[in-house]
Amino acid sequence: MFGVVVLGLLLSHAHKVDWAGAWHALQRYSPWLLLAVLGLTTTSHALYGCFDLIGKRHLRHGLPRWRTWAIAVTSYAFNLNLGSLVGGIAMRARLYARAGLDEATVAQIVGLSLATNWLGYGLLAGGLFAAGIVELPRQAHIGQGALRAVGAMMILLALGYLAACAVSRKREWIFRGRHLHLPGARIAMMQLVLSTVNWALMGAAMYVLLGQQVPYAITLSVMLAASIVGVLTPIPAGLGVIEAVYLALLSGEVKQGVLMGAVLAYRALYYLLPLAGGLALYLFLEHRAPSFQAAS
Repeated sequence: MFGVVVLGLLLSHAHKVDWAGAWHALQRYSPWLLLAVLGLTTTSHALYGCFDLIGKRHLRHGLPRWRTWAIAVTSYAFNLNLGSLVGGIAMRARLYARAGLDEATVAQIVGLSLATNWLGYGLLAGGLFAAGIVELPRQAHIGQGALRAVGAMMILLALGYLAACAVSRKREWIFRGRHLHLPGARIAMMQLVLSTVNWALMGAAMYVLLGQQVPYAITLSVMLAASIVGVLTPIPAGLGVIEAVYLALLSGEVKQGVLMGAVLAYRALYYLLPLAGGLALYLFLEHRAPSFQAAS
């Protein structure tokens, strides 16, 4: 209900957006530029698929690498468009269960993937926020000093996880009769590197769509801020919310039409187009699931 209310408020302000300018900006994109952005977004989705390969290496489950990667890529496409509960958790749980993995293993795979994603976010966003790269509008009610403090805390959390994986003596816990194992330092470093590169690729895609009019560090900072707001707002794909963040933070740097055109192009290339591929992968995995279970 809260999401419906927020979406209603956004739609009520939609008439203030320069849609004609956005459409003109979309028409001005060259096919080669869109192809380059598609390459960045495809690389990002493919890299996210490697997050679950980290879980496979840590847990040593018996699924083939390609199938593990395909499940992660599929869930990510649904996660972006339908929310983390549907894509990131429910979709993974179903596909892994259909492949024959038990609940405890699936839960640890999901947990490791989520940790990987937000570790890189914390390190990258924390560094940018702590450096004061982005300035929030007055309506945010968060001062620059508070934002820097939050950024420093995010960096410490990411580095704290890395340190715990490296030096912690207790590496196993029992929860409801299930054994949970703390990853080693090498796996933790792999999580941090892959996630950081993935978020950087997402920022690079928007940087190219904006025609490099805004410095990459600022573009990346705004994208990271928009991402967390989109996650915290219960609207699928952060529809309207992400656009509002971009307008609030970059309206003084880029013309509104150009900015909205870039955001709409980004949605099409990073959200909607991969969803079509994710749906095809999902149907393939569902179709092949019985044979794989029989083989196992």
